Amino acid sequence: MRISKLLFLILLVLPCALKAQKNAHTFALGESAFLLDGKPFQMISGEMHYPRVPREAWRARMKMAKAMGLNTIGTYVFWNVHEPEKDKFDFTGDNNIAEFVRIAKEEGLWVILRPSPYVCAEWEFGGYPYWLQNERGLEVRSKEKQYLNEYRKYIMQVGKQLSPLLVNHGGNILMVQIENEYGSYGNDKEYLKINEDMFKAAGFDCLLYTCDPEAAIKDGHLPGLLPAINGVDDVAKVKRLINENHGGKGPYYIAEWYPAWFDWWGTKHHTVPAQKYVPKLDSVLGAGISINMYMFHGGTTRAFMNGANYNDKSPYEPQISSYDYDAPLDEAGNATHKFMQFRNVIAKHLPKGQQLPPVPAKKATISVPAVKLTRSVGMFDLVGIPKTSKMPMSFEDLNQAYGFVLYRTVVKGGKEAMLKIKDLRDYGLVYINGKRVGTLDRRLNQDSMHIQLPKGNVQLDILVENMGRINFGPYLLKNKKGITEQVTLDSKIVQNWKMYSMPFNKDAALKTSKRKPGTTEPVILKGSFILNKVGDTYLDMTAWGKGMVWINGHNLGKYWSIGPQQTVYVPQEWLKKGSNNVTVLELTKPGNQTLKMVEEPVLDQLK
Repeated sequence: MRISKLLFLILLVLPCALKAQKNAHTFALGESAFLLDGKPFQMISGEMHYPRVPREAWRARMKMAKAMGLNTIGTYVFWNVHEPEKDKFDFTGDNNIAEFVRIAKEEGLWVILRPSPYVCAEWEFGGYPYWLQNERGLEVRSKEKQYLNEYRKYIMQVGKQLSPLLVNHGGNILMVQIENEYGSYGNDKEYLKINEDMFKAAGFDCLLYTCDPEAAIKDGHLPGLLPAINGVDDVAKVKRLINENHGGKGPYYIAEWYPAWFDWWGTKHHTVPAQKYVPKLDSVLGAGISINMYMFHGGTTRAFMNGANYNDKSPYEPQISSYDYDAPLDEAGNATHKFMQFRNVIAKHLPKGQQLPPVPAKKATISVPAVKLTRSVGMFDLVGIPKTSKMPMSFEDLNQAYGFVLYRTVVKGGKEAMLKIKDLRDYGLVYINGKRVGTLDRRLNQDSMHIQLPKGNVQLDILVENMGRINFGPYLLKNKKGITEQVTLDSKIVQNWKMYSMPFNKDAALKTSKRKPGTTEPVILKGSFILNKVGDTYLDMTAWGKGMVWINGHNLGKYWSIGPQQTVYVPQEWLKKGSNNVTVLELTKPGNQTLKMVEEPVLDQLK
C-alpha cells in the first residue's frame, strides 16, 4: 500500500518536473557578452521595487516596462519587509515577491534579483530589520556570529520562495546579486565568500555577481564572480573597470545607471533633463553593454519605510515618501518625456525585426474638492499601559520598530529651565501640562530649548517620531530611535519616565468624537467621501503641517509642510466606487479639518 502511494506521488510530480526541465534555459558569461541559451543577450533592465508599487498595479507597470523597450526587471528583496519581527516571516499579499517574479515572466520579462541582506535603496535601515539591534554585540555586514546566523535564516527563507524561479530551473531569474556595494563599506573577502556560500546553500545555483561604484569595485568584488559597476556610463571606463577585476574580460554590466536622483525633506526636488542621458544611453547600448536603470519606476515609500542619510560632514537627511525619482515612469506609473526619449534610443538597438509595443495611455485621474474630517481623537487619548523606567527607553528597548513613542514624566515647576535631549532621534514635540511649547528637529541639530515651567508639579511630555533609520554608511551600526540617552533640565538628569508605544502600524478602528477646538495636541482625524468613478489622485497637504495619511486602510506615507513634496499619491487601485474612508494623523496643525484631492502631484515646493 505504501509503495503504491509513493508511486502515485512520483507519477504526479514527474510531469511537472519534466516540464520545468524542458523550459529551463542556460545563462552564462561569455568573453564580452552574456549568453542566453548560448547566444549573446543584452540586458536592458529597469529597477522597480515591489513594496513601492501596489500589488494590483505590478502587471500594469511591467507592461510599461515592455513598452519602453526593457527586457528585464531588477528588484531588491527587503529583509525588514519579510521578517519584521525575529523568526516571523511574511511572503504573502503585497510581500509576495515570488508572484512579482511570476508576473514578470507572464509579461515576457526576465528578472535580476538582488536579495542581498543590505539594500540601501533609501529604505529604512538599508533593509535590515530593526530588531537586529537588540541582539547584543551583533554587527551587520560582518563575520560576527549572531549576524551570520540571522542572515542565514533569512536567505534560506528567500531561497525557498525564489530559487525555483531561477532561469536554470525553468524560471525567469537570470542572475542574483550577493551583498550590495560592499566596497563602499569594507573589503573583507572572507566575508564576501561567506555570502556566496550562503546563497548557494539557499538554492541560488545560478550566476552570482557583485556591484560597486568605481572607487569601491576592488574592495567590493569577490574574485570568481562577475563585477558589475554602478554609476559609470563611459563605455571605455566601464570596460576597463570590469576587465581589471575580471581577468581581462566581460561581460559588461552597469548594475545601477542613474537617470536622476531621490529627494529628502527640506531640500529641492531633484530633476535631470532627459537630453543629458540620451547620448549616454545610446553609446552604452551601442557598445553592447547591459544596463539596469536605477530607477525605471520609483513608486512610493509608504508607511515608515523611508531611510535617511547621515555622515560626519552632512546633517541627518530623512527621505520623503514620494520615490518619483524623476524616473522614466513617474510615481503613478505614467510615461514621462524621459520615458519617450529613452524608448526612442532603445528602439534603435532592438534585434532585427523586433518592434516595441504601443505605449499604454495615461491613467485616468480624478479630483475631489473638499472632504470634511468631522471626527477626531486626541493622540494622547490613545495611550495604553506604559512601560516605566528610571531612564528613557529607546524604540528598540520597547521592541517597537516604527512610529512614535510618548515619553512622560513629572517635574517640579516654578522656573524657566533649559531642556536638553541626548540623543534625540529624530523629531520631538515638547508639551507642558498638555500644551505644545516647541519642537526639536534632528535635521537641524536641535536638541535643546528654554521652557517655562509653571508652579507646582508639571507634566512634561516629549512625543518622538522615528523619521527613518540611516540606510548608508558607518552609522548603520548606530541606528536606535527615540530618546536614546538622557534628558536634562539645567544640566540635571530627569528620571522616572513612562513610555507609551504608538507604532500606528495599521489604521485602527479608533473611537472618535466631534472635534475639540483650540487643542495643540496631535490628532487623528477621520472622514469619508463618495466616488462615482475611480482614478489616480493626490491628497493636497499644502495647508497641513506634518503627519501621515491612510485611505481605506492603506498607509499612503508621510507629508510635511517644509516640502519639497506637498501632495500624497493615492493609487486608483486602492479607491472604490461609493464610500471611501480617509484618516489623517496631524502633529502640528490639529485645527485643520478639510482635505482636498487634486489631479497633479506637487513635488517641488519648499517652505
